[in-house]
Amino acid sequence: MASEKVFSYSEVSQHNKRNDCWLIISGKVYDVTTFMDDHPGGDEVLLSSAGKDATFDFEDVGHSDDARALMEEYYIGEIDSSTVPATRTYVAPVAVQPTYNQDKTPQFIIKILQFLVPILILGLALFVRQYTKKE
Repeated sequence: MASEKVFSYSEVSQHNKRNDCWLIISGKVYDVTTFMDDHPGGDEVLLSSAGKDATFDFEDVGHSDDARALMEEYYIGEIDSSTVPATRTYVAPVAVQPTYNQDKTPQFIIKILQFLVPILILGLALFVRQYTKKE
């Protein structure tokens, strides 16, 4: 490993461009600028996580042992964990049940109409076809 330098999160977050790209993966900082052209997934994948903690993205893809070994070449130091902002967990909004039946129409009438209307349209189409045929 190159050096045991410790970087703050704000320092790493400044390196978020194609010609200056750092990533945080599992508490370690990697300068992947020279790897941009060689990355099998393309440089957009790296740029989307540039200057941020890319641990989840990295692990989600399921990199090979060879890829993990290659990471050591780009290692430049550790991240100061006290400077990393707390991750915000996504909280889904409370689902509100749609109220389609506000006029209190009995549900069985709606179901019958959903069945009968298409049948009536089909019957009308057959009727028109039958009586408009040229004989």
